[in-house]
Amino acid sequence: MEVINTIGRRKTAVARVYLSEGKGNITINKRELNEYFPVGTLQYIVLQPLNLCEVAGQYDIKVNLDGGGLNGQAEALRLGISRALLKINEADYRPKLKAAGFLTRDPREVERKKPGRPKARKRFQFSKR
Repeated sequence: MEVINTIGRRKTAVARVYLSEGKGNITINKRELNEYFPVGTLQYIVLQPLNLCEVAGQYDIKVNLDGGGLNGQAEALRLGISRALLKINEADYRPKLKAAGFLTRDPREVERKKPGRPKARKRFQFSKR
């Protein structure tokens, strides 16, 4: 099996995923998964598609993560891994991943700050007199 290359995005985070057959090692920016994401919930988010498709120890994953915060990066990586699994076996994995919502790119982005305001929608206090 050749290396499968996919991309996942969330907010401003971009995850480039390279999936190949192996022993289940996940390397993110040349660091291990538990070293890069020390929080258990973020590790769980990353491993969700693998556990759902029951292929947790079968593939090695190398990832280049860029931009965003840790939560956005974890969710971008989840989307990238889901798309890579689809390229392996779409017939079996697509219904499971689709039902769990792992194939949908979350389109929400930060709204830009407007001029004359402290934030995007917040206004300075109004004074009548």
